Amino acid sequence: MIQITRVYSDKNGESHFEDFEVLLRNNGDIGFLSDDEPVKSIVFREVSPSYDYDFHNAPDRQYIVLLDGGVEIETSLGEKRIFETGSVLLMEDTAGKGHKTKNIEPRIRKSIFIKL
Repeated sequence: MIQITRVYSDKNGESHFEDFEVLLRNNGDIGFLSDDEPVKSIVFREVSPSYDYDFHNAPDRQYIVLLDGGVEIETSLGEKRIFETGSVLLMEDTAGKGHKTKNIEPRIRKSIFIKL
């Protein structure tokens, strides 16, 4: 299983976290795979060591894979979580009050956005 944290907005526009797992099936010598999921595009991203972005919405429904540095995400209700290198996020708060994001280490951070 692969653990993913979803960030989404409720009907009142408040952002929340929700954890879920993606089932992997044994595919023999090539390992364990999930079902296919159609995607629109992929974007590679790099941010400065001082990255600290105030409340904003995800521009698209998208997965984010943290390649080499962690982030702290804060929901509109003030809940904060730390996500380390290798974490996978599903960002679905494309409307509402949004979330804050900041680097947890003072270094350049790289990530991949997979737009759905």
